[in-house]
Amino acid sequence: MSRKYFGTDGIRGLANSFPITPEIALKVGMAAGIAFRRGTHRHRVVIGKDTRLSGYMIESAMVAGFTSVGMDVFLLGPMPTPAVAMLTRSLRCDLGVMISASHNAYQDNGIKLFDPEGYKLTNSAEEQIETLIESDLTEYLADSVALGRAKRIEGVHARYIEFAKRTLPRELRLDGLRVALDCANGAAYRVAPDALWELGAEVVSIGDEPNGFNINKECGSTAPDALCRKVHEVRADIGIALDGDADRVIIADEQGRIVDGDQLMAVVAQSWHEDGRLSRPGIVATVMSNYGLERYLSNVGLEVVRTPVGDRHVIEAMRDGGYNVGGEQSGHIILSDYATTGDGLVSALQLLAVVARSDKPVSEVCHRFEPLPQLLRNVRYKNGKPLERKEVKQAIEEGESRLAGAGRLVIRPSGTEPVIRVMAEGEDSRLVESVVADIVSVLEGTA
Repeated sequence: MSRKYFGTDGIRGLANSFPITPEIALKVGMAAGIAFRRGTHRHRVVIGKDTRLSGYMIESAMVAGFTSVGMDVFLLGPMPTPAVAMLTRSLRCDLGVMISASHNAYQDNGIKLFDPEGYKLTNSAEEQIETLIESDLTEYLADSVALGRAKRIEGVHARYIEFAKRTLPRELRLDGLRVALDCANGAAYRVAPDALWELGAEVVSIGDEPNGFNINKECGSTAPDALCRKVHEVRADIGIALDGDADRVIIADEQGRIVDGDQLMAVVAQSWHEDGRLSRPGIVATVMSNYGLERYLSNVGLEVVRTPVGDRHVIEAMRDGGYNVGGEQSGHIILSDYATTGDGLVSALQLLAVVARSDKPVSEVCHRFEPLPQLLRNVRYKNGKPLERKEVKQAIEEGESRLAGAGRLVIRPSGTEPVIRVMAEGEDSRLVESVVADIVSVLEGTA
């Protein structure tokens, strides 16, 4: 069916504009509550959010929606997306909600929904909710005596911190490590510094003063320059940058050089393979991951299963194939032994465990392979479907022909913003740059 509300990662858009309005948030709460009402027990939903100003508006509307159909609501306040998924399971809830637009600017917001096991909803579940949103919901309203209750849950930060710490061996500590941490002025601004400090690290935090407007603003995993400067300034052993809802992470080594998700997956996969912890001899990655990762892991006996872009596709492939490590170059790392979604803090802790045991600098630990020259350009458009235009199709065909046998081309629309992503990869950097430039030029001419 044609999707009106849900995109590739929940519902997302400009706050107070369609589809992120109080009215729709109210209906989403009602519809999701109805869809996940199973049995006669008292139903529960847990709601977390990041630090955007619009989070208050969306949260209040969703509380009204859920309680109106008889669901009790547990409010967490600002918490990472993976914490919400974890607490959905831990609190025995029927549904979990994260109010966040992830790495987008504060003007945007979104609604992510989790099932009772902490996984993002299936397409069929989202379609059921969309159908309910478009219907008359008055017949589902609870009687006065059956209305839901809402309350804020105390101690959730400590519960998530303890969960994250328990992903490490009990005896492992981070004493002697100086960590520069960028919280993106987002959902992890409290829990991430505390977790690292409790493990013994010396923590120097930036991006830890959210004001409702500065989430992801010149900070976080999508703008790591501030972190790199801080690494140099305080002579940190490692830099860790989370995004606004802390489900992704990017690393800076002690020299201030960026380490992306591909290198992190290589580190974790090889470490877990050597420890006998991989459930299958391989990992799951998307089509955007560098071929250097695939070539490196092949040399140590591990395969790479490719999926379309999006952590939900990665998770589905992991569940179907029995893999326990997967992720994206952007820093979404899924470690299914611990989490049902990307978890930036837990992924960083797994890397820190390798660093602590190896007694080597991060630059040496994390540089597992030399990436093939790869270039990614984003082209913003106003409306329409640029990829369906004749001149764009022709430019793409020409680019594929030029790269045939010497590289690959991946072009796709973003699922969360009006952007076309153009990525080319190959041994010849000049050829890669030329191919991308030609396609971007045609796209810009039609945008």
